[in-house]
Amino acid sequence: MSQASADAIFEVLSRHYVNVGMTIINDLADLEALVAAGPDLVFLGMQFISTPQRVWLSDYFDEYDIAYTGSPQTAHELERNKPLAKQRVLDAGLKTAAYCVINQDQLATQSDIQLAFPLFIKPTNKGGGLGVSSDSVARNFTQLQSKAQSISTTFRTDSLIEEYLPGREFSVAILKDESSGYYLSMPIELIAPSDANGDRLLSGPVKASNAEQALPVTDRIMKSAVADLALAVFHALGARDYGRIDIRLDTAGTPHFLEANLIPSLIDGYGSFPKACALNGGLQYEQMILSITNLGLSSGLREVEATLEPALRT
Repeated sequence: MSQASADAIFEVLSRHYVNVGMTIINDLADLEALVAAGPDLVFLGMQFISTPQRVWLSDYFDEYDIAYTGSPQTAHELERNKPLAKQRVLDAGLKTAAYCVINQDQLATQSDIQLAFPLFIKPTNKGGGLGVSSDSVARNFTQLQSKAQSISTTFRTDSLIEEYLPGREFSVAILKDESSGYYLSMPIELIAPSDANGDRLLSGPVKASNAEQALPVTDRIMKSAVADLALAVFHALGARDYGRIDIRLDTAGTPHFLEANLIPSLIDGYGSFPKACALNGGLQYEQMILSITNLGLSSGLREVEATLEPALRT
């Protein structure tokens, strides 16, 4: 979660609760200090810290019986590892593009790639469009090898190789309804500017500049197909309460899972999760933040009587 997201959430919660703080977690000592403070709820803005062993925050808070927003460790681990997430989706009988992985220390050969060009290449463990650019679409092996080597050099990580899905792209906000317990699946269509190759890619610069169009999905059949796939993927990953699922169509117009973001950007007017909430039923920013907060409190391992006394009730 960016600092801008954290600041926006803090501003909303400060209008509704009298004891709200923001904690920066850099190491285990910071995490221990937060637990010692005994918060009624932690609004998660990150997945883990490295100490140097990886410590997943949701698992750590579960151990100390502290409520937090969003998904448990197992879902975050899948979100963080894109190939594992895709395999879990395939194992659940859901659609995602055929794929393989090139390890960062591997010089791939043509015999390693049993997929049909064009192919799409991105880091296996990055979000926010990092590592995605016009050269992410490879139309031959030389282009693929060059992009994989670039990812290895720049990000020191493996490359996910997928059969390229050339169709429309959708982002789906998943949010549990506080009253009914049912999940709302709220899709929007995202249209990125066309690059020099004619491809529309949600690259890091496009996302950072908020340059993509976000449109409501008006076709009922397509909306249902995209929303149903996103919700099925959300459950297959073991996610909880809220998150974002990205989907793209193949040449036949069939929706396929791209990736998940279970701690999406939460800035008013920026990022596809808030936009999807607003364009589907008019769920405005402040109520969206309060809904996520209430879900976190109700999903905690213990019942809490909040010391964050509501200053306002909506």
